Amino acid sequence: MSVKHVGIVSILFASLMWSVEPVFAKLSYQNSDFLHTSMVRAVFVTLVALIYVMITNKADFRISRKQFPPLLYVAIVGTVFADLMYFFALTQVPVVNAVVIGHLQPVFIVLMGYVLLRGDRLSRFDYLGVLFMILSGLLVSTKTVENFMSLKFGSMGDLFVLFATVAWATTTIAARKYLRELNAGVITFYRFLVASVFFTFYLVFFSYVSVSSVYQVLVGVVVGVGTILYYEGLKRIKAAQVSAVELSTPFFAAILGFVVLGENITVLQVVGMFLLFIGIYYLSKREEGRRRG
Repeated sequence: MSVKHVGIVSILFASLMWSVEPVFAKLSYQNSDFLHTSMVRAVFVTLVALIYVMITNKADFRISRKQFPPLLYVAIVGTVFADLMYFFALTQVPVVNAVVIGHLQPVFIVLMGYVLLRGDRLSRFDYLGVLFMILSGLLVSTKTVENFMSLKFGSMGDLFVLFATVAWATTTIAARKYLRELNAGVITFYRFLVASVFFTFYLVFFSYVSVSSVYQVLVGVVVGVGTILYYEGLKRIKAAQVSAVELSTPFFAAILGFVVLGENITVLQVVGMFLLFIGIYYLSKREEGRRRG
């Protein structure tokens, strides 16, 4: 399997993890709130990353002075700010809204990557892949033609998810540009360690610290695995391709809904799933052609 294909598979599995995340988060809100869920989640993601580093990196947590600023930026902007905005938004909007808006990152990745990642230019096949996968995410999430045609993002909850999406896009660029040589577990460990400290101190001084639901722990484990796979994939494929493949999250969410919850899959969702595979095909096509040439 080529390096690029390993990257795509890693992101696909990360997407599977993240398709479960909002469901567990919603379930945890039955007897807790988004702040406590964010705290427990951050702690358990840190523990998952710690185990991964112990296994794969011989417990080497060293980072260079050059890597520290972008790593701190990823931690503060990507986790303390963006993740908190996302979890707060989940208290106000349906999962489908959060998933659709949260996975429109390629729009921002392409714009930022064009300016900041000069060696990360996209081919016409990459653009086609991104386009098909954006359409796939929208069709799978909106379910019907009527919903697709009348899609409107107007609530404050939607706006919070949009803020989180832009923030996540900037951290993807930062990680791609400055942290590619760093072990995925190390990135995840420090990113969520900072968030763990922040949320714990905040709750100690302004509320209380508690674990109220097993779903809070499950969110942490799922996100820990997903984040590590995400960074492993980010090392191997282009930043915009990473965010495009992430759009498979709505696809997995639809499958899980059908198998676990007995939800119906509409014709529009089937079309969306088909477009997903077309998108992955185009994302893989260009570099295969270069190797043959």
